[in-house]
Amino acid sequence: MANAMIHDIFSGQPNLTTTERAVSVVLGLGIAAAAAQPRPNKLLSLAALIVGAGLAIRGATGHCAVKAAADQL
Repeated sequence: MANAMIHDIFSGQPNLTTTERAVSVVLGLGIAAAAAQPRPNKLLSLAALIVGAGLAIRGATGHCAVKAAADQL
């Protein structure tokens, strides 16, 4: 099941423009870097790290599963 999920995330035709990809990478890395700073709320830092990594991966691969699903509606 995990392999299928990973395949879904990293496969598929790129459906993001160059601008969307650049913004995703910059915001993702910025959020992840901010999450790496010591904070009193560890869960909030973990959530920010996950969101930042997700955005960076979205921009790096050029494929957004949410956008692909929305385009099929």
